[in-house]
Amino acid sequence: MKIEILGTGCKKCQSLTDNVTAAVAEAGSGHTITKVEDIPSIMAYGMISTPALVVDGEVRVAGRVASVEEIKALLR
Repeated sequence: MKIEILGTGCKKCQSLTDNVTAAVAEAGSGHTITKVEDIPSIMAYGMISTPALVVDGEVRVAGRVASVEEIKALLR
């Protein structure tokens, strides 16, 4: 499963990264995490509000920090 974290490196973006890392550690292997920080790539997803979480090419959470439990549910 491909996971992308969209954000420019703000505190909320880092919190989402931390939560994704924790969720993936609990969920097990098979997940690839990529941080996307350049504005043109973020805008290609239609995002105007970050952070955002993309799972397998689909924006699943935008404009807020998802909890570890919420992310684990998205990875099932």
